[in-house]
Amino acid sequence: MDTDSYLSLFIDESREYLQAINDHLLLLEKNPHNPDIISEIFRSAHTLKGMAASMGFEGIASVTHSMENVFEKIRSNQLIADEMLIDTVFAVIRVLEQVLDDIAEGGEPEADFCRLSDTLDEIVRTDPGKKEASQPGQVQEEMDEYGRRVMAKAGEMGYSAYQITVRLHKDCQLKGARAYMVFAALENCGEVIQTVPPVEELEEGLFDDQFTLLFLTKAEQNQIKNLLLDISEVQEVKMEKPAVSPASGGTEKAGDNPETSGAWPVFSKNGTNTIRVQVERIDELLNLFEELIIQRGRLETIAETLKNRELDENVEDIKRTSSQMQTLLLSLRMVPVGQVFNRFPRMVRELARELEKKVDLQIYGEDTELDRLVLDEIRDLLVHMIRNSMDHGIEPPEERRKRGKAEAGTLILRAYHSGNHVFIEIEDNGAGLNREKIAGKAVEKGLLTAEEAAFLPDEEIFQWVFASGFSTADKVSDVSGRGVGLDAVKNKIESLGGHLHVTSREGEGTIFSIQLPLTLSIISSLLVKVEGHTFAIPLSSIIRTYILGPDEILRVGRMRAMDLRGQVIPLIPLSEVLELSAGDKSNEETAVVVVKKGEQLAGLMVDSFIGQREIVIKSLGRYLGEVFGFSGATILGDGRIALVLDPNAFISQ
Repeated sequence: MDTDSYLSLFIDESREYLQAINDHLLLLEKNPHNPDIISEIFRSAHTLKGMAASMGFEGIASVTHSMENVFEKIRSNQLIADEMLIDTVFAVIRVLEQVLDDIAEGGEPEADFCRLSDTLDEIVRTDPGKKEASQPGQVQEEMDEYGRRVMAKAGEMGYSAYQITVRLHKDCQLKGARAYMVFAALENCGEVIQTVPPVEELEEGLFDDQFTLLFLTKAEQNQIKNLLLDISEVQEVKMEKPAVSPASGGTEKAGDNPETSGAWPVFSKNGTNTIRVQVERIDELLNLFEELIIQRGRLETIAETLKNRELDENVEDIKRTSSQMQTLLLSLRMVPVGQVFNRFPRMVRELARELEKKVDLQIYGEDTELDRLVLDEIRDLLVHMIRNSMDHGIEPPEERRKRGKAEAGTLILRAYHSGNHVFIEIEDNGAGLNREKIAGKAVEKGLLTAEEAAFLPDEEIFQWVFASGFSTADKVSDVSGRGVGLDAVKNKIESLGGHLHVTSREGEGTIFSIQLPLTLSIISSLLVKVEGHTFAIPLSSIIRTYILGPDEILRVGRMRAMDLRGQVIPLIPLSEVLELSAGDKSNEETAVVVVKKGEQLAGLMVDSFIGQREIVIKSLGRYLGEVFGFSGATILGDGRIALVLDPNAFISQ
């Protein structure tokens, strides 16, 4: 088999299963006796083992096989999922994640798989001898709480539960292979919930000549029975309805516990209605559509020139259809922020131990969708901000007790949509920001005068934590306090067309709020003219537009300004900043675009407004990538190039 063609799929799915194990381990730490969680971890490890073996990654298969053994022991109440065991499995998961990264980059995994397997085997090693084959017995006696609860849930959803006993011919040589064929046949019409002996023993052929399983289905009993009898060397199939005893917990509904509700999937005969598509193909499709948008703009320009009614109607139809296509294509690039958020619980757990703090992480809105490119850009930024909140924000347990707080601090990670933006908030109920300390450090660095620091509102004082090299930490640690990070975080977010804002109340906590655009590639913009040149300004940065008369432009020293509803804001003449030749226009009306960067406002002075357009942003490339004031370029409908302005760059001047 040519495994290279399946490598990308293997890596993606393996990462998903490792993440599933990671998530359920965190749940297991809080509910060490929950059978649903244990079974989910076992199932993920089992699936990952089979995938790795089929792809020839024997090291991964060996380690996940040992992990299976650990959770089989836990499931059969022969082991307890204590802190040491969970720490060990977490350590193994970290190594396997690195192994997958190495494989994805085309390198050779450097992990010591034998040592990892031995570490896990040591946990379960009670008898050095070979495990003996299990006897079938009665499935009702060996069925755990998970099986009983699943049967109760199945009845509510219209599924029938069957106890199926399969007997093979006595001279069957490949019992494990026959058991696998039974499972493969049943998966087409339902779900195997539990087996006696366990799946691991069935695969290894460690049973006499029969095995029993618990099966959920909507298919007819005779249909299932005939399906299994058609398998070679299957001698007899018995099917009966298992009894669910109220005393054993069978009357409890699986949906009563939100952590375990829906933990078991049921596969129907119709299969799945989703497919995996490589990201590169989606990007290529979007690039082609971007070219279509450019050609649409060209067609609009021609239609405006010719003034032909029939052509105008066709152009409107094309605009409507392409807008619908744009919405659909951009949605393909959208991914839930949970893909990033789900990595943080383990990080918070480990960092809390390092800092000797107790932290309760709460995540909301993980289904909120964001452009994949934006999400990739902010992944490391969120890591830094969470570490910052845990180090600077949340106090040690003894200090929290003295302040009358719970020993465990709360860290909230929240995401939600608002208009054409996504907001991500990192909130903690820690010590909050100290106004006096921040103001004192700003005065010390010469960023403020003592008089300004005394009268500025808290909101403006707090913004200084984003200044380059600014830190109020009393000591430098491995986590934070070096005066680097938050300034880079803010600059990166603003380069993406977003904003970063902080609010805080001393003694109560701090909220960092990140506002991000939904997507980066196709945006709405305002086209303007400056000295004969056309520029595009993103609508996401624009507050309002004005036409000012000569007497409405104020003079503040050498600067020009305007009165915006009682607030004086600076005016920035683009012709001067961009060093474009300009004549004397002091007696003419001036077009002004009011833009916003955080809480700061400014007016960009232009010659005229052309109108609103949807544009495709193209990178300026490495050679022009650092040109001041521009974030990219676009191709207009008439074929000319227009530069896209970055309003944030002008406001910071």
